[in-house]
Amino acid sequence: MIKNALLYSTVSLALITTGYFSLAYQGYFGQLETAGEVTSRARPVLQSSPPQEIQQRIESNQILFGDLHVHTTYSIDAFQASLALMGGEGAHPPADACDFARYCSALDFWSINDHAENITQQHWNETKESIRQCNAVAGDPENPDMVAFTGFEWTHAGLRPEEHYGHKNVLFKETDEAQLPTRPIFADSPGIVNRSAKGIERLAMPLLEFSDRQRAYDFNALTDSVYSMPICEKDVDVRDLPLNCREGAKTPEELFTKLDQWGFDTMVIPHGNTWGIYTPPATTWDKQLTAKYRGSQYQFLMEGYSGHGNAEEYRDWRGVVQHSDGSFSCPAPQTTAAGKPSNYTPACWHAGEVIRERCESKGGEPQACEKLAHEARQIFVDNGVAGHNVLGGQWEQWLTAGQCTDCFLPAFNYRPGGSYQYALSLTNFDDPENPARFDFGFIASSDNHQGRPGAGYKEFDRYEMTETAGVQTARNRKAIYPKRLWSAEPQRGNFLQQPPVKKMEHERSSSFFYTGGLVAVHAGGRDRNSIWSALENKQVYGTSGERMLLWFDLLNSDDGKKSMGDSASMQNNPKFRVSAVGAFKQKPGCPDYVSKSLTSERMETLCRGECYNPGDERKLIKLIEIIRIRPQMVKDETMFLANGQSRIENVWKTFECEANQNGCTVEFSDPEFESGRRDFTYYARAIQEAAPVINGDNLRPSIDDNGQVINVQPCYSDDRTDKGDNCLAMKQARAWSSPIFVRYQL
Repeated sequence: MIKNALLYSTVSLALITTGYFSLAYQGYFGQLETAGEVTSRARPVLQSSPPQEIQQRIESNQILFGDLHVHTTYSIDAFQASLALMGGEGAHPPADACDFARYCSALDFWSINDHAENITQQHWNETKESIRQCNAVAGDPENPDMVAFTGFEWTHAGLRPEEHYGHKNVLFKETDEAQLPTRPIFADSPGIVNRSAKGIERLAMPLLEFSDRQRAYDFNALTDSVYSMPICEKDVDVRDLPLNCREGAKTPEELFTKLDQWGFDTMVIPHGNTWGIYTPPATTWDKQLTAKYRGSQYQFLMEGYSGHGNAEEYRDWRGVVQHSDGSFSCPAPQTTAAGKPSNYTPACWHAGEVIRERCESKGGEPQACEKLAHEARQIFVDNGVAGHNVLGGQWEQWLTAGQCTDCFLPAFNYRPGGSYQYALSLTNFDDPENPARFDFGFIASSDNHQGRPGAGYKEFDRYEMTETAGVQTARNRKAIYPKRLWSAEPQRGNFLQQPPVKKMEHERSSSFFYTGGLVAVHAGGRDRNSIWSALENKQVYGTSGERMLLWFDLLNSDDGKKSMGDSASMQNNPKFRVSAVGAFKQKPGCPDYVSKSLTSERMETLCRGECYNPGDERKLIKLIEIIRIRPQMVKDETMFLANGQSRIENVWKTFECEANQNGCTVEFSDPEFESGRRDFTYYARAIQEAAPVINGDNLRPSIDDNGQVINVQPCYSDDRTDKGDNCLAMKQARAWSSPIFVRYQL
């Protein structure tokens, strides 16, 4: 008996051992990606000098272009999108991002910002070292070809407006180990997503795309490594925490406290505040203007445009209405001054209309159908970002509901209370002697998740230059996505508790991904200190991807000329000057220095055969627009003044520009400043001639003679749209200056 038991144990152990080594040999247990190797050859230093005609009128530092929002496949969502199952092309670690920024997009500076909740200790150490390698090959430190910054993203997503603080990129000036944190700080939020595959999913993923099975195994290894690490103990100084834990912060206040403890040169840049795929309806900037959440020592810039869309423009409509008792309801569509339907339809309202039509098509009584419509609207409202689950059936029935159809390249399911203009309009009076404001400078970046900083230099390759990713085949979609059966009654339940694949509205959002923007700085030099100083002083502007040149100056301040980002106190009417020059038209292919630095295979893998490759001819500036904002001067001052005028004047002044390769310059004054006896904020928007833009027409709606949307032709992120279709539409690229803040001096 004992001998049989020993034999059984020996055989079992042998089988287990054999099985283990067999699985290991096949790569089943996966492995973590490495950071890769940075190409050790500098690029020629590129200049962005203005035409002589403009140079004669300005005294300006040089303009440098960068991207301060870049993810690699160290971020789990980026890794997931890189799988063949999702239409991805494989790994793009930190070294790829460096090489892309240097050779493909030819940036002057960039930062890495992988999601903090996804970064293992090994990957954080490798990220820091990779950035050091990227800088080490940049040539003369006083005049480098490119500067790379280290950072991470604090990705906060609350389920309700009162607990949502949005996403923020955290950047550090220096790269030495002693001047960087030991670990990144993630957003410990109610809506945090655990992206690890469970049970049958782990077995199914490799089988669905068998040729890419090793990447699926590696994905599981990454998520296992991340989520097996314990959460750090609360209320312990950052320097006293152990290495083997994930450090979280539930609110901006906690984040700022931890950054204070580190004591490094740091900036925090909020972004995506209008992006409705994760931002709850009715979310606004107001609560973050309080002293504990404002963090003005860190937060002085805002990313107003990215590959996830525009966050600049305010609108006075809302997706849901929040009442004084904290409850929410669904607003009816507004009408225009002429009594016609508004171009915005709340998605909750549209849900009710669809249910009503379905009910009536099944022979339902009008009163019963209206009751179901009302219920559908409230279900949508109660479920926030997951409200779309109230409808079963084809999602194309949503048409353009919930979208800002008259915004420039808008974020999906636009939340105007999170817009740049709304933030600038606010004042907090908790301390009456020292009212507080968000005096944000304006930047743009890419939010690219393929390790491709500055991807907007040319509008091509929708899958790799934007965030486009989705389960590619109908067979795999049927296996992965939950079924959405058509029903004449609303779907019921707590959809906020559903997994991300059902909670988030992924399919429509694929038509709202763009190549992304750039941040430009007016810097005294190309070195790290000069770029950081320009960012700190808000001598910055953003573009929608084109390298347009822009200057915005106050000419008659008592302290002399003031530039974008500056503040001035005065009594006399301010006088301004704006100069703008169009971006260079691009030549096909790549410059010679790229082929001398990269192999043809790597140039194709990284740059997809196309690089920033400027010719000698510039695009034309068509318009210069001026936006004027009256920040609140007394507590509870509403958005509309007694005369019915909005405190946000978008657009206040418009100037048409003559066709001129040397750009456009305009001067103007504000004759209402003295009589208004209040503070004003001004910024400029330069608009370039139209050119094709990926997803420029978003859902590509068809509109009838009455101006109503009757159907949409979305740009799918799967095989329902040809992978070679870039969904191009003509749009006018633009650049946004940082504001000049003019205080009325009593």
